[in-house]
Amino acid sequence: MDQGDPNRQARAEAHQEQIQRERAELEYLCADCGAKNHILPRQPIKCMECGHRIMYKKRTKKSECYLLPEEDELT
Repeated sequence: MDQGDPNRQARAEAHQEQIQRERAELEYLCADCGAKNHILPRQPIKCMECGHRIMYKKRTKKSECYLLPEEDELT
């Protein structure tokens, strides 16, 4: 067993709770008025400011990189 840091378990649990909170609430932008809306799962998609029902999901800040095979590797 690892006995290096006694607070490791508490920090790991706090980190997991933070991730769950971030996933539970998504930020959307209203297509009509541009207001930021935080929408929970199973909550109707509707702007809290103007009532418009078309929303844009905000892009993630996480960058993704995909490695594609070269053409000669495919044949």
